[in-house]
Amino acid sequence: MEPHGLIDWSLLAFNPPGWGGVLLAGFVKTLQIAIGGYSLGLLIGIFGAVGKLYGGPVLRDLLGLYTTIVRAVPELVLILILYYAGADLLNQVLVMMGYGTVEISALAAGIFVLGIVQGAYATEVIRGAIRSIAPGQLEAAKAFGMSPAKTLRRITLPAMLPFALPGLANLWLVATKDTALLAVVGFSELTLVTRQAAGATKHYMLFFVTAGALYLALSLVSTAAIGVIERRARRGLVRGA
Repeated sequence: MEPHGLIDWSLLAFNPPGWGGVLLAGFVKTLQIAIGGYSLGLLIGIFGAVGKLYGGPVLRDLLGLYTTIVRAVPELVLILILYYAGADLLNQVLVMMGYGTVEISALAAGIFVLGIVQGAYATEVIRGAIRSIAPGQLEAAKAFGMSPAKTLRRITLPAMLPFALPGLANLWLVATKDTALLAVVGFSELTLVTRQAAGATKHYMLFFVTAGALYLALSLVSTAAIGVIERRARRGLVRGA
């Protein structure tokens, strides 16, 4: 609750004793980890979808296990497991190989954790989009003697994009919000620095509403950008397809 029911707007100033600069730095880190995690997840999703559709039985089973576990276990639990156990496992492996331990940066660890979570969902989104492609396009590519890699690059990925965009757009918005979960492992993104600012000043309403406004602004800008991308990706498609 705000002291004496007053809102001290000077606390949002960029210079001390204002916390505006701290909030902005946290917001930038939120963007960094969201972009990094989403990009990694998208890369995992492409290879995961191709593996589930065209890979051998063992690969399909492993990818099926991965997507099932990640989608079944709460994201907060996965973040705790991957963040702490993942770093410990890596160092144990390095020690067994005769190397020293390494200190993993919080940003890199956060991107990795978020990317693993995003990758499972992206795999299913992209797999469904690839299955929506008209079979004749892939048959034509095979008839022209295209290699699987060339077919993927020139036919499959461009053709599946309009079908995948709604799901991938939703995953981006989820990624921007999932960054807040990294506050539990001490990553200084927007949610954690907002909590620190609110705790130090006791102006909880001011700082949490400001953080909410920043998340909302990010979502609105993202939604507008996604709309432009979707319209361009659907150019030339039959209306209603």
